[in-house]
Amino acid sequence: MRTPAGKECKYYFEDHFRGRHTQECRLLQRNPQGGRWKPAHCRTCPVPDVLRQNACPHMALEGRVHKTLFGLREQIKVYAICTDTLREVADPAVGCGACHLHRPGAQILK
Repeated sequence: MRTPAGKECKYYFEDHFRGRHTQECRLLQRNPQGGRWKPAHCRTCPVPDVLRQNACPHMALEGRVHKTLFGLREQIKVYAICTDTLREVADPAVGCGACHLHRPGAQILK
């Protein structure tokens, strides 16, 4: 679904049918310590870009609202785990690197 910032994100949901006005981020809802989501968070959220750059089916994302140094700004921080290798993914946009070796026709670049 298209976010208020204009990007496609599978975790964003809105419902305006018959007078309802629901907007939510389901990625933050899944995390009990995710924080309170606001539509303004979609402007700087890295999740739509991560989903567009890396479509690995083994990557599990977790997000939370993170306050900056003086607490004046809030942004979404993303934590990713590869469910195939059970390792933390340092850069979710790239992935863990191990899952790509299992695909048929994959080559190791040196």
